[in-house]
Amino acid sequence: MKGRWIALSRARRIVADHSYFASRMPQGVLRQTINIAPIVKARAAAEPRPSWTSLFIKAFALAAQESPPLRQAYVTLPWPHIYEYPTSVASLVVERSFEGEDVIFIRRIKDPASRSLAEIGEVIHEAKTAPVESIADFRKGLQLARAPTVIRRLIWWFGLNIGRQRPNYFGTFGISVLGGAGTLITYPVSSWSVFITYGPIAEDGSVEIVLAFDHRGMDGAVVARAFKALEAALNGPIAEEVAGL
Repeated sequence: MKGRWIALSRARRIVADHSYFASRMPQGVLRQTINIAPIVKARAAAEPRPSWTSLFIKAFALAAQESPPLRQAYVTLPWPHIYEYPTSVASLVVERSFEGEDVIFIRRIKDPASRSLAEIGEVIHEAKTAPVESIADFRKGLQLARAPTVIRRLIWWFGLNIGRQRPNYFGTFGISVLGGAGTLITYPVSSWSVFITYGPIAEDGSVEIVLAFDHRGMDGAVVARAFKALEAALNGPIAEEVAGL
């Protein structure tokens, strides 16, 4: 069947490189339903109403403060070891229209545990609305995407495997959400040490959470406990902050 040749755009190359390294990571995936009725109630009464994404980003960062494995990474340079970070760096996956194509970009949010929900919300809003090339994280990715595949993959490999530098490019955890579209990412394609996503939030506060993790650096029991820590953070300090709005 005769079709047409479509060259990979710069933005599509970023996705292809991410998928390449994700396919080489032994990934575990756990899912669990939690109940966040207190934060649902607090958010409904808040003005302005914070985005769910900002709530989950800060809640996971708070959980990681209490659980060091959630802010660690398995790296191989100069030899395989675990590198632990003092704070979390969130990597938010954002879909944008760029050069006539709907593609995804990654916006890092440094130390969300110490930021207010309003600050996190501003970063998310900017990532979704500001001109693509005005955002440093997006611009750097597009610049790298101009390089030949061999050079790009080499730079990615170094960025993922030098412990001190890794969060400067990839963060310590990733988050992507399609709950607003009524669906759930059940099999994440992730090169992050930990990746979080969640589905639609029911009226009674129940929501299904999916956590994917690099099995080289942590085990399922650690991640299983993270569900309870995330639930406690959302219904505790996050709900209190939202009530204060």
